[in-house]
Amino acid sequence: MDKNSKIYVAGHRGLVGSAIVRNLYEKGYRNIIARTHSELDLTNQQAVREFFKFEKPEFVFLAAAKVGGINANNTYPADFIYDNLQIQNNIIRAAHDYSVKKLLFLGSTCIYPKMAPQPIKEEYLLSGYLEPTNEAYAIAKIAGLEMCKFFKRQYNDNFISCMPTNLYGPNDNFDLSSSHVMPALIRKFHEAKEKNLSQVEIWGTGTPLREFLYVDDMADACVFLMEKYDGEEHVNIGTGEEVSIGELAKLIKEVVEFEGDLVFNPKMPDGTPRKLTDVSKLHNLGWRHKVELVDGIRYAYSWFVENIK
Repeated sequence: MDKNSKIYVAGHRGLVGSAIVRNLYEKGYRNIIARTHSELDLTNQQAVREFFKFEKPEFVFLAAAKVGGINANNTYPADFIYDNLQIQNNIIRAAHDYSVKKLLFLGSTCIYPKMAPQPIKEEYLLSGYLEPTNEAYAIAKIAGLEMCKFFKRQYNDNFISCMPTNLYGPNDNFDLSSSHVMPALIRKFHEAKEKNLSQVEIWGTGTPLREFLYVDDMADACVFLMEKYDGEEHVNIGTGEEVSIGELAKLIKEVVEFEGDLVFNPKMPDGTPRKLTDVSKLHNLGWRHKVELVDGIRYAYSWFVENIK
């Protein structure tokens, strides 16, 4: 990519896509195109093909996806697998047919087996069964990265994939019915503080271990890979550091300055017991995260207060 390259960011208003757009602008890229859902329905094959035919993007960041937390994934699995397959199939095929120079597909670490050895290396993909609570989403994402691999293998298309760990930050989804754990806890603690509640309920036992990456770091890694990496195998993006859900809740409680108690509800699902990425491949390529967890929580909470209240 050079500074005048025509770059399409699919999903530019979401958590991931908006961070990629910010990073591209910070690095001097200005020829960026995007479409809202009302302007372009990515599940509509004809509409996607017409867009690629007319705009002719040179580089594509495929960040558009239907996403949600455990509750949303459990409740709407058919929607998650169908919508995500449609979106990525349409974009990847159009990128091939209209001669896109390079495409980066963004997946999720939920693609890995539930009981994968830790930390999770890229080669552990498809080595075991998936976590049932997000199986539909995971299968769609696996199909996307495999599709990129096979288009590269058969047609020599420069389509690459990355697997970010749990992300958080500006433009996150803070809706308690569909959000992931970090924004859900930020909202819960903030509202409890506003209402002077004596306690906050945390789903599950608090023992699962998770890795969290500030979304602007993720975006920086994505642009780095687009500029530097052309391999067939996907690349993990993360910090290589983990924290329990219970410890995370305590950190968020301190940042929000909530003074009540934490109550864990073991009747609610924990999900995968541990999910830590091996990021040695990304480190060996020359990239490391910059934002540490407590600082990232502060940034995310400040954004929430300024934009969601």
